[in-house]
Amino acid sequence: MFNFKQLWTRKTLIGLGLGQFLSLLITATGFASSELAKRGIDAPTSQSFLNYVLLAIVYGSTVLYRRQPLKAKWYYYVLLALVDVEANFLVVKAYQYTSLTSVMLLDCWSIPSVMLLTWLFLKTKYRFKKITGVIVCVAGLALVVFSDVHARDRAGGSNPRIGDILVIAGATLYAISNVSEEFLVKNADRVELMALLGTFGGIISAIQISILERRELKSIHWSAGAALPFVGFAVAMFLFYSLVPVLLKINGSTMLNLSLLTSDMWSVLIRIFAYHEKVDWMYFVAFGAVTIGLIIYSGGDKDEHRDPATVDEDTERSRQDEEASAGNHSKGTVAGISKS
Repeated sequence: MFNFKQLWTRKTLIGLGLGQFLSLLITATGFASSELAKRGIDAPTSQSFLNYVLLAIVYGSTVLYRRQPLKAKWYYYVLLALVDVEANFLVVKAYQYTSLTSVMLLDCWSIPSVMLLTWLFLKTKYRFKKITGVIVCVAGLALVVFSDVHARDRAGGSNPRIGDILVIAGATLYAISNVSEEFLVKNADRVELMALLGTFGGIISAIQISILERRELKSIHWSAGAALPFVGFAVAMFLFYSLVPVLLKINGSTMLNLSLLTSDMWSVLIRIFAYHEKVDWMYFVAFGAVTIGLIIYSGGDKDEHRDPATVDEDTERSRQDEEASAGNHSKGTVAGISKS
């Protein structure tokens, strides 16, 4: 039986609130990208480049001021930056080939991928409450995917097979990136992570832009309408990248990916109030289901993320206490009383 009183802990509330703020930031980046797409601008790597530059400047200056040795090998950050840049590129590129519904559905592949990777490499244990929370979240998203809201979007894209492959590949890279960040933020340093991710991500993005998007950038007629979405995207992504390590340290990478499931629902609410569009009632049911799933997941077993060595030490200490208690009891010092 679930004890819902134990779910409303400070850790749970912080995780839920921060997770939904990150989801809103992702929604903001989506609206910025769609605005650029309406203007015929297709430069996904260039959009991410500004974010990496901001990370390198803000956090890199802090690292230089500290003048401390790196807590993790520099080539770990190079690999992480490469994975992160390509994950962003693949998922954005997929929209040119397949439908929004397919991207939404296949992007959920990052959740089981994260759970598998954290179980294999971070030794994270997922018990019944955690798995139940994940199932409820995915079920809520399934309501969205199979509702009539996206019926007109199911016609597919120019080449759905290529698009689906790109989404699955991008979701897998997102999972690798999130798990790697969780490991580094718990074993190295958050500021160092952001600084080197921004530095190497900016370098990799610049190389990729010079190869793939140079002509696209030259053809853009720069104006306030074209520049503002670029700046808005960069600021939202900078805040997102800055706060992701905080959520990873508190609740882990699975909680992050589950929280981001609500980004599509937030976009629907924005369309309702900002553009006065009508949406299907199942969206609200789905939003409630995902919220309940997040509460169940983040309020799961307390000892689930503990170090196995610490658990073993506690078990051994408990066994010694029991033996000492049994010895004292046999000597008659605490007659009639035994510890458990």
